[in-house]
Amino acid sequence: MIAYLHGIIKIKTDKFLVLEVNNIGYKIFAPQNVLESLNSEGEEQELFIHHYVSEDREELYGFLNFQDLEFFELLMSVSGIGPKSALGVMAIASTEDLRNAILSEDTSIFTKVSGVGQKTAERIILELKNKIPGGVTPGIVSQDLEVLDALIKLGYSQKEAREALRQAPRDLILASERVKWALQNLGK
Repeated sequence: MIAYLHGIIKIKTDKFLVLEVNNIGYKIFAPQNVLESLNSEGEEQELFIHHYVSEDREELYGFLNFQDLEFFELLMSVSGIGPKSALGVMAIASTEDLRNAILSEDTSIFTKVSGVGQKTAERIILELKNKIPGGVTPGIVSQDLEVLDALIKLGYSQKEAREALRQAPRDLILASERVKWALQNLGK
C-alpha cells in the first residue's frame, strides 16, 4: 500500500493532481482546499496518501499532513461514507473545525456537502464522537459557515474566505461583523 509520495507536480486540476515520482505519474485526488494550497506545476510536493482499493477501482487520496489523512480514514469508517463523500467533507473545513463540529454535535457543517443529508450527518457524529479525543477547541462555529458562504458568494475562493475567517478577531461575534472585517482585510 502507498502511504506517502514525494515528487514533482506535473498536472494540477480542481479535483486531482498528477505527481511524478521516479518517472511514474500518480493520479491523486485531494480536497479542493488542499489542491489550492499545493505548490505550482513543476515544483516538488509531498503528500500523505490513502490507497483505496475496491472491486472495481483503485484510487489515491492525498493530504498535506498525517492528521488530515487519519481524519479522512476515520470519516470513511462511518457506514455509508465512501472516499468521495469523505473528500467532500474534508474540503468544507479544516480537520480541527470538523472535530469541533463532531464534539459539539453540529450537523450543519456536514450537510453542506453534496450527498450528505441530515441523517448521514447525524450518523457521522454518532459514530465518531467517542473516537475523537479531547474537548472542543476554538474553531469554526455554525455562524462561521454563514460568513464563509457570504464571502464565497461575493466571489472569494474557499481558501481566501477560510484564511480571512481564521485571521478575524474572536471578539467579533456577529456574522455581519466578521464579514465586514473580512471584506476590509481581504486583498491587503
